[in-house]
Amino acid sequence: MPNDVAASHLFPTYARAPLRFERGEGVWLVTEEGERFLDLGAGIAVNSLGHAHPHLVATLQDQAAKLWHTSNLYEIPGQERLGARLTAATFADRAFFTNSGAEALECAFKTARRYHYVGGHPERFRIMSFTGAFHGRTLATIAAGGQAKYLEGFGPKVDGFDQVPFGDHAALREAIGPETAAIVIEPIQGEGGIRSVPPQCLRGLRELCDAEGILLIYDEVQTGVGRTGTFFAYEQSGAAPDIMAVAKGIGGGFPLGVCLATEEAARGMTAGTHGTTYGGNPLAMAVGNAVLDVVLADGFLEHVRDMSLRFKQSLASLVDRYPDVVEEIRGEGLLLGIKAKVLNTQLLGELRAHGVLAVPAGDNVVRLLPPLVISAEEVREAIDRIERAVSALSLASARKSA
Repeated sequence: MPNDVAASHLFPTYARAPLRFERGEGVWLVTEEGERFLDLGAGIAVNSLGHAHPHLVATLQDQAAKLWHTSNLYEIPGQERLGARLTAATFADRAFFTNSGAEALECAFKTARRYHYVGGHPERFRIMSFTGAFHGRTLATIAAGGQAKYLEGFGPKVDGFDQVPFGDHAALREAIGPETAAIVIEPIQGEGGIRSVPPQCLRGLRELCDAEGILLIYDEVQTGVGRTGTFFAYEQSGAAPDIMAVAKGIGGGFPLGVCLATEEAARGMTAGTHGTTYGGNPLAMAVGNAVLDVVLADGFLEHVRDMSLRFKQSLASLVDRYPDVVEEIRGEGLLLGIKAKVLNTQLLGELRAHGVLAVPAGDNVVRLLPPLVISAEEVREAIDRIERAVSALSLASARKSA
């Protein structure tokens, strides 16, 4: 078990579960004591291909024996290849590689501001976002998210970010002004409680941005790279963005992010305007390309959609059979949420007691984010364990009420 916090030399910024994992095998994690857990958190939607995927392991080992880091002072062939593959499969023409989702969002914000600057409108620098959003932990991204719990204690909120209520179209239109540069939105709010933006709303945002001469930014850090059953979630609406931030699943567990943009949106990002020391290093590029080898292979996204249907149908029955514990099932693909009647932390604890790992979210939701390679048999095992956990909570609640 982990050392007592008082004896640790780490910042006490995490409320960690008392578990230490030694190795991973596909959708399973194994502790130092040999205890096996079904991983339905996937490192918060990061381990898209599970743990120790043979293709990723072999690719990383091969690249590690050749070259790790050179910096962006020189050409990196892996960047050219991964950039070409990503732009060919999406709306984008340009790519900038980063180490994380927060860095990808920072690049997106700078790209949007720079677009207006070189276009003769330097006054257009404000970014519009939505309540309940989560865009990262840097000073700019917590300002974009606007949540008080992340802003507290870090000084004045960085200027240039405005929030409007989630789903309030009238408030959004009213808030757009002569200083507005862009709108940023998650197609499905992850941290905010697996709250989906209807496809017609994304199409409406696209029309609004076009009419107002501002840019549309998608945060697909959590929803991208197959997580929702399509390569990116925005494809399901038909409303493409101008700029998009991607991370998490694209590295399959290796730190990797990317900011994608159209040629027009990226027009201001010329030599010297932005940079990164580690972003796009040979190790990351090798792994990112290996992830795409699997995710873009024939049948892979169909498998994700099939596993999602199995999950959602089974989870939906819990709402009817355990209404005292489960209120609603949310999400798309393998980005699913259980809105609980009990405290979500209580449900998470009971799931761990039944050998299942999940992730908390806002609005009293438990996130289920299994590796995209989960099999039908593993889905059945997951549902069985989830039902036993929910049943235990329901029985305990009934006893308490008796």
